[in-house]
Amino acid sequence: MMNFLMVYGTTEGQTRKIAQFVSERIRVRNHGVTLIDATDPRIGDVKLRDYDGAIVAASLHVGRFQSAIEDFVRSRHDTLNGMRTVFLPVSLSAASEDADDIKGLEECIRRFTTDTAWKPGEIHNAAGAFRYTQYDFFKRWGMKLIAHQKGVSTDASHDLELTDWMALTRIADAFVATVEKARAHA
Repeated sequence: MMNFLMVYGTTEGQTRKIAQFVSERIRVRNHGVTLIDATDPRIGDVKLRDYDGAIVAASLHVGRFQSAIEDFVRSRHDTLNGMRTVFLPVSLSAASEDADDIKGLEECIRRFTTDTAWKPGEIHNAAGAFRYTQYDFFKRWGMKLIAHQKGVSTDASHDLELTDWMALTRIADAFVATVEKARAHA
């Protein structure tokens, strides 16, 4: 049995949901996983050497990832760079086919990895969600405008998930298989 670390930063909850899903995929493969929010005070007690692999998931809002994720990665980039890792940026842009959206997402990821000095082994973008039911009036209005511009539902009576759960299943399973194979050859 191997142990994995799943650290996440979330603003509206979709990244937490994604992190829980990926953690469950790891457990299904009979491995241990520590799931922890980057804002949890216990994050400082996490010893990366106790893990065979680490996954960091963070949502992108207004061009930035959560400061707690940035702090965690920046303070541990040396160790992260020496182990098997995956970065899961979560954003609405990940669901877009617009070249400017994708270019903007790639620039945000580049800035994050440069600023933190982390070189993730893999990066897989995950689409987020429109959390209409959780937004205040002004944010709901702004998000509906974005949704309208992108041609997706603006029905604010329910949330709209854009996350591709099958793709996340493949990503999690492939990462675990890679770490299993590396351990077998060590």
